[in-house]
Amino acid sequence: MTQPQQLTPRSAPKAAVLTDERQALEAARAVAELAAKEAVRRDRERIYPLEALSLFSRLGLGSISVPREFGGGGLSYRTVAEVFRLISAADPSLGQIPQNHFGLIQYLRDEGTYGQQKSLFKAVVEGQRFGNGGPEKNTHHTREVLARLHQRPDGLRLSGEKFYSTGALFAHIVVTTAVDDHGKAVLAFIPQPADGLEVIDDWSGVGQRTTASGTVRLNEVWVNPQWIVPVPAEDKPSLRGPVSQLIQAAIDAGIARGAFDEACEFIRTQSRPWVDAGVAHNADDPHLQADVGRVNVELSAAEALLRRAASVLDGINPTQLTAEIAAKASIAVAEAKVLTTSVALKASEKLLEWGGSRATLSQHGLDRHWRNARTHTLHDPVRWKYYAIGNYYLNGVYPVRHAWI
Repeated sequence: MTQPQQLTPRSAPKAAVLTDERQALEAARAVAELAAKEAVRRDRERIYPLEALSLFSRLGLGSISVPREFGGGGLSYRTVAEVFRLISAADPSLGQIPQNHFGLIQYLRDEGTYGQQKSLFKAVVEGQRFGNGGPEKNTHHTREVLARLHQRPDGLRLSGEKFYSTGALFAHIVVTTAVDDHGKAVLAFIPQPADGLEVIDDWSGVGQRTTASGTVRLNEVWVNPQWIVPVPAEDKPSLRGPVSQLIQAAIDAGIARGAFDEACEFIRTQSRPWVDAGVAHNADDPHLQADVGRVNVELSAAEALLRRAASVLDGINPTQLTAEIAAKASIAVAEAKVLTTSVALKASEKLLEWGGSRATLSQHGLDRHWRNARTHTLHDPVRWKYYAIGNYYLNGVYPVRHAWI
């Protein structure tokens, strides 16, 4: 559990608009530099990265994927992925907080009406953040929705309880799913504060400790009918899944890079060579050098597949999206996600092996890399990625359409 902290998520900072990739990457590096300074202490004491999150918004990173016709940056998916990778290498909890914000921007691009896009994207460009009222705990699977949106005499009212609500505590607009009176699933955008809306940080995961990915409770919360977006049919071609997964893969790639770079620094400056190595410094151990080399190759391959997947998305004309094109995008991102998951876990575990017993001392906080990797990579199982990839290439079967592929 976190200690009480001052949160002012309802007043959006004045935000810049970034229309150039170089500007966006410079902004991401600035946020990463700030976030890195206290990353170990924040993880240990569960302190929210509020200063860095505010800088993220003020510098304009929150609107880089909003189309330019709505005042946003209109930048590429490759830029978005690199922004998340850079920030997550410094603090993946900070990287995860706006993860759903960008997924919801894509959802609006795919499914929102022009009026919804105009009003909601305006809020984003002004510096407001979306937060996720996540899945529900007591359901058969993650896509089942028990929350209900009912028509009352005084308007639409939404009730339910959500969990894994990353970003909601820090959000200006909470976004959640419910089933309406006609049995249709919808997505509702709810500005904070709102009567009956409660966001609780009861997230106790071993990793990603400062994401506040806990509970959202909704008790007869009034919903603006103009801010309700229907959930599309499962077979409708969409980029929601591959874009969401691209960002998740970028976060995992960032975790891997952060762990690898810190491992190399620890080997050089903190660790002792093994007694049989016959060298003065641990970094001169040839077996260790070879092991570092192997992980570096895997990390480089994962980063390359991440860039390739983003390029596939950038090459798609959304007005000509077909089931075939959507499937190609999902598979390209799934291939990247397989490797980013693997190398995030490997690099963060090897860090402790390479550093020796002293690498486990709490003063160094190196265990946070593995805890973050293990926690974040559980969003969706890699075994189903392998299945989707194999079934696609072997049998020409397109993957299912949802946010996890």
